[in-house]
Amino acid sequence: MLPPCGLKDHHNNTKKPKQEREDEHQEEEAVQEEHSVVSQKTQGMILNQFAKTGGGRVLGSSPAQDASVPCRRSKSVFTPLEQQVIQLKQQHEDALLAIECGYKYRFFGEDAEIAAKELKIFCHLDHNFMTCSVPTHRLFVHVRRLVSQGHKVGVVKQMETSAIKASGANKNALFTRQLSALYTKSTLVGEDVNPLCGLGEDDQGSNPPDSFLLCISESWDQKARQVTIGLVAVQPSTGDVLLDSFTDNHSRSELEGRILKINPVEILVPSDLSEHTQRLLHSIASTSTQADDRIQIQKKESAEFEFPSAMNTVTEFYCNSPDTGSRSLSSVASLESQVICCLGPLIQYLREFNLERVLLNDSSFRCLSTESQGLALSATTLRNLEIFSNQTDGGLRGSLLWVLDHTSTAFGRRLLRRWVSQPLTDLRSISDRQDAVCEILQSDSAALAAIRSLLVHLPDLERGICSIYHTKCSTQEFYLICSSLSRLGLELKALIPAIQSQLSSSLLRTLLLDTPDLLSPVHHFLKVLNENAAKAGDKKELFSDLSDFPALRERRAEIQSVLDEIRDHRKVVRTVLRTPALDYTTVSGLEFLIEVKNSMSAIVPREWVKISSTKAVGRYHSPYLVERCRSLQQRREQLLLDCQRAWNDFLHQFGEHYHTMKRAISHLATMDCLFSLAEVAKQGDYCRPEMSESRCQIVIKDGRNPAIDLLLGEHNQYVPNHTDLQGEGRRTMIVTGPNMGGKSSYIRQVALVCVMAQMGCHVPAAQASLGILDGIYTRMGASDNIYKGRSTFMEELTEASEIIARATERSLVIMDELGRGTSTHDGIAIAYATLEHFITEVKSLTLFVTHYPPLCELERKHPDHVANYHMAFLLNDPPAQAHAQDDGVQPEFITFLYQLTEGAAGRSYGLNVARLANIPETILHTAAKKARELEDTVNTRRKKKTVLPDLWRISDRETLSNWMETNSLSLNC
Repeated sequence: MLPPCGLKDHHNNTKKPKQEREDEHQEEEAVQEEHSVVSQKTQGMILNQFAKTGGGRVLGSSPAQDASVPCRRSKSVFTPLEQQVIQLKQQHEDALLAIECGYKYRFFGEDAEIAAKELKIFCHLDHNFMTCSVPTHRLFVHVRRLVSQGHKVGVVKQMETSAIKASGANKNALFTRQLSALYTKSTLVGEDVNPLCGLGEDDQGSNPPDSFLLCISESWDQKARQVTIGLVAVQPSTGDVLLDSFTDNHSRSELEGRILKINPVEILVPSDLSEHTQRLLHSIASTSTQADDRIQIQKKESAEFEFPSAMNTVTEFYCNSPDTGSRSLSSVASLESQVICCLGPLIQYLREFNLERVLLNDSSFRCLSTESQGLALSATTLRNLEIFSNQTDGGLRGSLLWVLDHTSTAFGRRLLRRWVSQPLTDLRSISDRQDAVCEILQSDSAALAAIRSLLVHLPDLERGICSIYHTKCSTQEFYLICSSLSRLGLELKALIPAIQSQLSSSLLRTLLLDTPDLLSPVHHFLKVLNENAAKAGDKKELFSDLSDFPALRERRAEIQSVLDEIRDHRKVVRTVLRTPALDYTTVSGLEFLIEVKNSMSAIVPREWVKISSTKAVGRYHSPYLVERCRSLQQRREQLLLDCQRAWNDFLHQFGEHYHTMKRAISHLATMDCLFSLAEVAKQGDYCRPEMSESRCQIVIKDGRNPAIDLLLGEHNQYVPNHTDLQGEGRRTMIVTGPNMGGKSSYIRQVALVCVMAQMGCHVPAAQASLGILDGIYTRMGASDNIYKGRSTFMEELTEASEIIARATERSLVIMDELGRGTSTHDGIAIAYATLEHFITEVKSLTLFVTHYPPLCELERKHPDHVANYHMAFLLNDPPAQAHAQDDGVQPEFITFLYQLTEGAAGRSYGLNVARLANIPETILHTAAKKARELEDTVNTRRKKKTVLPDLWRISDRETLSNWMETNSLSLNC
């Protein structure tokens, strides 16, 4: 960073230190009088333009007042700094501008009012505009706060130093200022926002686990009556890029699932986005009540998303790229058209932030398509199974990710989330992970313990090397990242003999044996640096060996020459003052001061400049020293500029090894995830599941819900249950039982065990044999969707429809109480028909929870494929006081056993739950009476249906009369 403007004037001993903070005052007002007098009409035009761009309130105007009304200042003009601010604001209308003025950053106009409100700092009127300021060294804190509240923040820096400017032709003009960086939620990359203090710690507080920028485009196919959606997601801070193109329905369920997996913080969309997609995005963005967690949606011109325009941008970008190893134009052109339509606007957007290089990384591009790369988990499934967050408060605790996350590094945590969101479908890959986890559990190798300890307290290496690749890192960050990588490389290299002799897992051997070679280039870069200078941020002394930096050697030689001239000047000074031992003094940072006792001031030449004085001494500069000090300062500031250029070149050289380093860090992240899965398996009563591609089955002995099991802790209160689903045999379980009996927990546990198994993780069960599933589909709970304009029942049926369309015979389908959002008859009919469709047509493995007894009849209709189960319970006698009621009708008292048992439950005992919910006893008593009446009515109707067919076999009236008397019926029947 350039030194602040406004160093002290050595010719004037009356100037105070605050003179160092030059801004719009004094000197600039003098320049304004001479060079910047504008007419009232011109002033009104400028002010009106600034007001349109958010310039804010001016003296003498109110929010309701027309912005072109002149202010009430006597001079009726803007200062040069204010004119510069207006020009900058016109160029960056949508950003809050933090403008460097000396040792602080200032906001002006409406930007100042917004910043003051968000940052809770003082805002005041200065000249024509409101202003507030923050100190330079705390810029990163305030930028992050503003960005977290959804603002786009621009940092404007001074492009000149005071000494160099003073020697130039524009020495009386305003300091040149330019936008140096822009920041949004997804683009927090650079030393302005990534302080060193957060690098060695868990950075989840300052950086979200993922900060993806997602771009979405869509195209409507009139003939096929379907929409094709393309997306490109990029994480500039880590270099990850995700691509996908897919067809979707009106509910946008496919898009919703991908958004939940990507977890973006910012979304780019065209201005003419369809209503269905807009509703989905607003629904997702509104799920968080806090602004700092809310997804930021940016609308861009729809023309940028059109294929010709996007293709031109992509072609120009990849053809003109000087980077080696970037994606060739032919490979990019082979992408789907909707992906191209996203890539073009994304390139243009990232150019604003100087982060477009991240799209040149060929190895970072990954396809997100669920069909080819993993177990399909829809958005509904991710929510219902509480994969990433619980459904109580949306927090991490209680989710599957919470159970599995024992990672030690930030980059390992991000990879584990990716593993959870996309479990494997390749048996060999699953087995490799299982073998690695088993070896970590069973091996007594000291190498594994040493490697685990190496991963503890590491900085976020993935973000660090990406910051270096963008040439936006500080010297402190670079040294921390390089020293960490170098240490890892050397330690792993020393462990190679032990790894080769003690480990048998092919995955572990590949990860650990390849990493030292991948990290070897970093040692050279570390040797070039001066450790103390790097830690202090001193770029002048940063490079210990200047053989590769001729410009720095030349500039240092010039500085040394001036210093020698100044030191030689001491002879003249000693002669004039007749003091042979006199030497220069440095006070308050001012060098080469000639200190003379006040008693000897008479012999000081009149042309010497008095810099400062005390009661005892005076301090002076001779005219020669004044000129040489100015020359020295100019060369020192020029050296800073040369060092900055050399530093950027140095970072570019490191960037050539970016892909190699990223691959090494990916290996380390994989090791971290494997250690995490091994830690999960140590929790007790976990087993390695047997996986099979040939058989479609779910056989679990004493399975448990991993989240509930962990939440209950050591009390061991969770009741395990068996599961037996066979694709060729009984593939459907109809689960009934009382409310709150544990049905939903049971079906969730089966699904979570399958997800964990296909991640390569041990599962909470005594034994498990599982086939490879292609997808898990769930329909659970009941809620409407106001943003999508759907009622509760419509939401149920929409989810059911999507499952019917996507499920296959290798899928696990979970239906929890389908049909309860409408009348009983319609609900039973829909649930019955849907379940029978899964049994006979889809032939998927199915868990169907219901309170409708007629559905249990499907077991008799399809005995080879359907089995009835219920959650066991005990029906207790009511308390003695309950018998005192006048009619003796009371709700039942239930004890839940949470044990899955064969057979269907006759009733649901909902009044027992009403008692647990503290419904008043009078209401419970009335409800019990009404329930008894309804039950008697139903039983009577069933009895009639059973006996009435016998009427057709009665031939005489006497027999009919006797039959009706026996069955308590009247002739009116």
